[in-house]
Amino acid sequence: MFLSRVSRLFQVQAARARRWALDWTRTQGARFRVSVERRAPNRQDRFLSLAAPTQYRRSYTLCTTGIGAKTASDDSLTLQIWGILAFSLFTQSSDNVEDEEKKKEDDIILLLKRAKLSIMQGELEAANRILHQAIRLAHQAKNTQAITYTYSMAEKLFKAAMSFLLASGAQEDDNAVIEMSLKLASIYASQNKPELAEHGFEFCAESLEAKIEKQKDLPEGTLPEEERSNTRLLLGLCLDSYARYLTTKHQLDQAHQKYLRALQICREEQGEAHPQTVVLMNDLATVLDLQGRHQEAMEQMSQALELAKKAEHPDQHVLLCNMAGILLHQGQLVQARHVYREALLLAQATGDSEAMQQIRDGLEKLSNRERDEERETA
Repeated sequence: MFLSRVSRLFQVQAARARRWALDWTRTQGARFRVSVERRAPNRQDRFLSLAAPTQYRRSYTLCTTGIGAKTASDDSLTLQIWGILAFSLFTQSSDNVEDEEKKKEDDIILLLKRAKLSIMQGELEAANRILHQAIRLAHQAKNTQAITYTYSMAEKLFKAAMSFLLASGAQEDDNAVIEMSLKLASIYASQNKPELAEHGFEFCAESLEAKIEKQKDLPEGTLPEEERSNTRLLLGLCLDSYARYLTTKHQLDQAHQKYLRALQICREEQGEAHPQTVVLMNDLATVLDLQGRHQEAMEQMSQALELAKKAEHPDQHVLLCNMAGILLHQGQLVQARHVYREALLLAQATGDSEAMQQIRDGLEKLSNRERDEERETA
């Protein structure tokens, strides 16, 4: 069993954990700043909201099924993971299937060992990245025990680091404390602990709003412009994460308002053409579509796609897929098929297997819709 295997590997003594957290706090806590640099997109960002909120988040929106559709990103840990379909002329034997499952389990355990070693060495960011990989692999393997254990491990990691930041004198509204609180809120969301998740998201947003208001009263030149901008950007990321969570709970009006505010901040701080601005426009269009406001959603998505083309955004095929979903909801089936096909060509050119499968699913739903309409008119 997975848990019995990992329990022998990770018996962490409290004293050792305290030494690590204290050492990390001393060397990193004082210098912990929110990075606004765009990091190169990587595979894990599509699936995980364990990813640091400061990362450039790629957003995939599954908007072809109406209410109940979800987004996969960095983001929300409750969001759907896309699978990759493998086709073969031969059926795997049960022995081969068991061997493959055993290999996946071994890979997960190896990643967890590496994450634990990074924690003990005080390499928090490295541990965070490795945990991303572990949780993604656990989702792909549909290993419930591995998923649960990895989330639990991440929760303990962030709780320990945050506790010692506070013990070392950091304030509750310190950006480092709030960023870790945001990660914990995302973990609670994945664990289906809505009260803890919502409390965490509210704490992050309210603390940053109050902090920004206080900063407005400071004499000019007292606060570095970079720190002011970082705080506003972190607020935008908190609102973004909260909005994605609310979308999965079908609290669409609240999600809409938070997306609007996050988009406003992103535009003001990073510009209209920034990749994250395009992502947020995409997500806002999705919520509008789920609210039944299809025309507004189409206008928003069209603007996002225009900006993405100008900036050569790597996820143009994703935006096209989402646009096709909106057209499908509007009943514009011919246009939806054309856009789906354009999205599929771009996805094939980039080698994005997950997006290709999502687009094919959309085309299948479109074909089903066409057949249903033909029956009704027959």
